[in-house]
Amino acid sequence: MNCHLYLRKGILYVPTMGKMDEGFYRGVEPVAVISVSNSEGVRECLRAAVIRGNPAVPMLPRRKIPPPVLLKYAGVKSWSAFEKGMLAWTVKKQDGAFRIAGQIKNPDRMWRDDPDQLVNFPPGASVDEVVDRMIAILHDTAKGFLKNNMAGARPAMRSRKAR
Repeated sequence: MNCHLYLRKGILYVPTMGKMDEGFYRGVEPVAVISVSNSEGVRECLRAAVIRGNPAVPMLPRRKIPPPVLLKYAGVKSWSAFEKGMLAWTVKKQDGAFRIAGQIKNPDRMWRDDPDQLVNFPPGASVDEVVDRMIAILHDTAKGFLKNNMAGARPAMRSRKAR
């Protein structure tokens, strides 16, 4: 199970992650869009996304891959515009254990797991435990973002520097 979450301007975007033949994923409908301040709504959409899992979607030739499904919900025209001020996480379940990973943008412009933002759950942890922890992370992040922006600072986004 692979679930992606995007927080941008106080709004949480949770696309369904379709699994392609080769084990790659892409965002597809349905997409949940909800204010991060609506804890119960966030809880419902996260539970639904985890329980829904990853429906099979066809592998498309590069020229037929549609624009990211999130763009229309965010009212932007490009992925780079969506990324501005965006924070991202993944929730994955592998070998019976869940893991939440904050994402960090690398010099190659790819988003990867940030080793400083990993939460590993023991095998057998419930969906509700994972969802509760993710909500706490989202609320803490949103509070920090608002505090930094009210002081005129940039969002608390980190990029991995080229080595």
